Amino acid sequence: MNLSGLETKFARIEAGVSLRDGTVIEGYASRFGVTDQGGDVVAPGAYAQSLKSVAAQGRKIKMLWQHDPSEVIGVWDVLREDETGLWVKGRLLDATRRGREAAALIGAGAIDGLSIGYRTIEAQKATGGTRVLRRLELWEVSLVTFPMLPEARIGSKGEARDERDRETGVLREMAAVFEAARQELARS
Repeated sequence: MNLSGLETKFARIEAGVSLRDGTVIEGYASRFGVTDQGGDVVAPGAYAQSLKSVAAQGRKIKMLWQHDPSEVIGVWDVLREDETGLWVKGRLLDATRRGREAAALIGAGAIDGLSIGYRTIEAQKATGGTRVLRRLELWEVSLVTFPMLPEARIGSKGEARDERDRETGVLREMAAVFEAARQELARS
């Protein structure tokens, strides 16, 4: 599988995630109009053409562990855009070792991130250097350790929480440090 040109965006899973039946997860993998730590904003409708194409071809968007294409951990049963963003609902596959581990880690609150893997089809620069992503080819939605967009979460309903907001700031700083280290290692 050639993944050259594939980009990723991280999204934080909301605290108190409900893992129904030990495997069902749902929430927003992406939120529209929110600037992430990379300076990107996803525009409403950015996923529409990709989701339509995937459905027409009878394919499914992959559920991966940490963007690793060799570690499929579940199935996304529903992906749709609404006024808030890209909402996903899927099942962790407990028949796989990593699926069981992911369920346990989410249940314990140790894993709290989602990330989308995509190719940019259409984008434009906005004021302040922000890149507005207008059309994306969605490849996968992964469970990850460190999020880039804290507002997009499993189980998220959009309500603000002061304590979560403070934790989000700390996690954003940690994510930025880890992302900088990852980029440095990639250059080496």
